[in-house]
Amino acid sequence: MVGFAIGSAVGAVGGLIYTSPMRRLISVRPLPGYRLALAFDDGVEGVADLSDLAGHGVFTCWLQSGEFEKVTIGDSGEAVWASGVDQCPDALYLRVTGKTAAQLFPSLERGDRVA
Repeated sequence: MVGFAIGSAVGAVGGLIYTSPMRRLISVRPLPGYRLALAFDDGVEGVADLSDLAGHGVFTCWLQSGEFEKVTIGDSGEAVWASGVDQCPDALYLRVTGKTAAQLFPSLERGDRVA
């Protein structure tokens, strides 16, 4: 049996399990150029540049005047827009810190498998 601490995220990607401390946004403020000023519950603060997403797929809605600025924090600590588009806090954390997924989820690199 494997135990995980409360406040940890547990998931599986391609049969590999991962655990990490759950990151939650505590503050989000839109900036020009499809950027967000963010603060996380572990004290990390910074700017996430999402300009590479604007105008692509579900993020096409951000091109509508004022849509990107309608960002709020969702129930799971994610960034959510009025159109229903969201960005998970871990993805935003990676952008802000410059860390890789393997650094944030070390068990992915170890190759731990789901039974």
